[in-house]
Amino acid sequence: MAHSLRSSLLLPRPCFHNSLFLFFYSSKTLEPNPTADYLINRHQFSQEAALKASATIAYLKNPADSDSVLSFLKQSGFSKTHLEGVVQKTPGILCANLDTSIKPKIKIFQDLGFSDSDIADIISCDPWILWRSADNKLGPALVVLKSILGSNAEVCKFLKLSRRYLQHDLDKSLKANMELLEGFGISSSQLVKYMFRFRRLFLHKQKAILEFVERVDKMEFDRSSRLFISAIGIMSSLKVETLELKKKLFRSLGFSEKDVFTMFKRSPMVFGISEKKLKEVTELLVSAGQFDVPHLLSNPELLMYSVERRLKPRLKVLEILEKKNLLEEKPKLNTVCKYSEQKFAEKFILPYANELGKDMSYK
Repeated sequence: MAHSLRSSLLLPRPCFHNSLFLFFYSSKTLEPNPTADYLINRHQFSQEAALKASATIAYLKNPADSDSVLSFLKQSGFSKTHLEGVVQKTPGILCANLDTSIKPKIKIFQDLGFSDSDIADIISCDPWILWRSADNKLGPALVVLKSILGSNAEVCKFLKLSRRYLQHDLDKSLKANMELLEGFGISSSQLVKYMFRFRRLFLHKQKAILEFVERVDKMEFDRSSRLFISAIGIMSSLKVETLELKKKLFRSLGFSEKDVFTMFKRSPMVFGISEKKLKEVTELLVSAGQFDVPHLLSNPELLMYSVERRLKPRLKVLEILEKKNLLEEKPKLNTVCKYSEQKFAEKFILPYANELGKDMSYK
């Protein structure tokens, strides 16, 4: 015993990174890590991916079953990156029953016409799909999504953004809410567009949807406006207390109550901006001396641009050009801010490179 302990103390200390050390030895027993060894040697996993998976499942009772699962997924179009992602997120898949857990889910996608690459992309984003009921949720949810979005490509694109939808009875949530909102005069094409922007909105209970509409009405919003769905979506993301804080902030910045309502009508998305950013942008533009509340009410999109990456550098360039009388006509800031970096440089920097000076830092 003493000899064994003394020998262990004399062992050379590993000089490689702790994560690699954990690959060869478990953190508690200093014994080999069979699962990590298996994933690296048998399926060419990276050390990092193998270690993350083995942190949950240190030993595989039936490696042959794991082989069957991983081999099947490879044959179904899963790349090494896909497999690593799936196993890291849900290590339990290594112990899953291929015939009862994996194959039925893959078959549902295949029967609905999804390509191998689409199936691999969707499942690697949300591998918990493989643990859900195939008949009760997965299949029906995919059918509803395809009927609304119109194609497998759009369903795949949507599910990469929001995996929550396959966890719900979409007939009772998404489909019912679409019908409810259509009853307010919102077109189905608009609703589909805003599904990508306000993904949580369509999973709310109908009672909540009606409450959002009521709160929008209290802001004196015109239901016939094309921005009505945007207003509902923004309201769904704001607690009552948060909305009041933003209204209070606007008033502190010089906006009247009527101005606040006008701002919401013209650009509901502005109310999704943080209080900190709203204050920074408003104070920057007003301090420039060329912008006031009426101007911001007419151009609310200005409040949505980044202060450091868009507003400050472009205001600086325009200020220099104006002082040197290099602009025949003063451009509108809201128009200038819409330009891409390349277009802005072509119009306002490159033609005046000498005048702007070598030391003028645009970005």
